[in-house]
Amino acid sequence: MKHIIALLLENEPGALSRVVALFSARGYNIESLTVAPTEDASLSRMTIVTSGSDEVIEQITKHLNRLIEVVKVVDLTEGHYTQRELMLIKVRAVGKEREEMKRMADIFRGRIIDVTEKSYTIELTGDSTKLDAFIEGVDRTAILETVRTGASGIGRGERILRV
Repeated sequence: MKHIIALLLENEPGALSRVVALFSARGYNIESLTVAPTEDASLSRMTIVTSGSDEVIEQITKHLNRLIEVVKVVDLTEGHYTQRELMLIKVRAVGKEREEMKRMADIFRGRIIDVTEKSYTIELTGDSTKLDAFIEGVDRTAILETVRTGASGIGRGERILRV
């Protein structure tokens, strides 16, 4: 089962590499990883998407909590949460393809952020299934380049990750 683990860690050199090393040393896979400073410049928020049984996820969170730089860990999938991902996709857009690509971007509530004579760059946000559906809906030969951020998640309602 896929889990989204959010953690606060000290914003210092080497903290990210120690978290990644923890996963690597134990043979756990990181499907996506996002990290950025929070409103408190001394802390960063990291969102890790990984898969595993409940026992494996429990082990991961226990190991993360043991790292000195880690301040707090929460498995967002244990409660209600909102998750989004950003994708930038460059597609071929010549002739009649231009109108079709614009229509697809509109259907998926994407924005065309760069236009050339031969291509569009489209920005899409949503959960991973929405972004995957866009890719499936577009002719594979029209896709020139794809960049995805990985998931960022936040608890819903009063559920917050804070020191």
